[in-house]
Amino acid sequence: MLVLEYKVKCNQCQKQAINEAIRTTQFVRNKAIRYWMDSPKESKVNRIALNNYSTALRKEFNFVEELNSMACQSATERAWQAIQRFYDNCKQKVVGKKGYPRFQKDNRSVEYKTSGWSLHPTKRRITFTDKKCIGELKLLGKWDIHTYPVKLIKRVRIVKRADGFYVQFCVDTEVKQEPRIADGEVGLDVGLEYFYSDSNGHHEPNPRFLRKAEKSIKHAQRRIYTKEKGKNQRRKARARYARKHLKVSRQRHEHAKRTARNVNKANALVAYEDLSVKNMVKNHCLAKSINDAAWSSFRQWLEYFAVKFNSVVVAVTPHYTSQKCSNCGAIVKKSLSTRTHKCSCGCELQRDVNAAVNILNLAQQRQSAQVGKPSQAAVSARGGHPQSNATGVETSTLLDANLVEQVLT
Repeated sequence: MLVLEYKVKCNQCQKQAINEAIRTTQFVRNKAIRYWMDSPKESKVNRIALNNYSTALRKEFNFVEELNSMACQSATERAWQAIQRFYDNCKQKVVGKKGYPRFQKDNRSVEYKTSGWSLHPTKRRITFTDKKCIGELKLLGKWDIHTYPVKLIKRVRIVKRADGFYVQFCVDTEVKQEPRIADGEVGLDVGLEYFYSDSNGHHEPNPRFLRKAEKSIKHAQRRIYTKEKGKNQRRKARARYARKHLKVSRQRHEHAKRTARNVNKANALVAYEDLSVKNMVKNHCLAKSINDAAWSSFRQWLEYFAVKFNSVVVAVTPHYTSQKCSNCGAIVKKSLSTRTHKCSCGCELQRDVNAAVNILNLAQQRQSAQVGKPSQAAVSARGGHPQSNATGVETSTLLDANLVEQVLT
């Protein structure tokens, strides 16, 4: 599935109509969650039952009937995704909160399926044909939507952001594979001093986008409180503040995508740490720096480009990768302030590089432990392509992992 995004040009009436459609989507989703909460266990509410409930809502509320029927089904599907995620976490016995579905109050998108919209023959304009009166929107952008037939467009989504409205097209097409420029093997150790350090000794600088823009963001935030509540100037000040955060978010996104593409393009095997960022940000001293590094986004793009370049990505447990010597395997205790690894065997490396080598060694051991499959070196020697794995899990039984860790992985 390929997502193409355009910014749209619309007038004030169309903005109000889009906002009304977004609020209706939120209303339908929350009503579906409430319907599931109030239903007895014997009824066994599922995805089909929620879709049927959207039909009942259309008969009961006129403003819901104005929204396209498939858009209402998309709203109930969002509710079912939250419910299904809660069920899966309970079955897998996830430690901590299971993610019980909650009501949404900040929805920013409305999603149509194959009806309720029509593309102009030039594919530079889109018209929404339901009773919300959104009308025709002009598409601004450089994505080549005109190269795909309309029948391949499975979903159309209107997204509200701080700098305007966007239309996303979900195109049903396969990701085209591209050739790699090399067949190397690399281990990555992410950190705060450097964005990542690899097993070859390269250090990728940490851009720290939020830290650089923090002064400007705080100034924009203080300007909000100088404006009177309910006035137009306060609304404009909030918009300026939101746009600054949006810029930082886009910078992180583009940096993670560009870096992950370069790594996968040059390596046939990429090993990285299977970090639990959700737990790491509980440290209030490092939470801002960890979020600014965007490790989770980087991992997602690594797994995406692994499919595009037909490479293998492996997530390994990070336990003792910083303490273990990559040369002899001895444990060398060191604090976070110690940035150089020195072992009695004579190995002296930068701390993160030593960890990256250990991560690569663990990934190679896992690759060679596969029964009936050739190693990465053997595949490269024959000029073939290894089996890609974009999930980050290579085997069901992990090395040095107990049963709980296997289930979580």
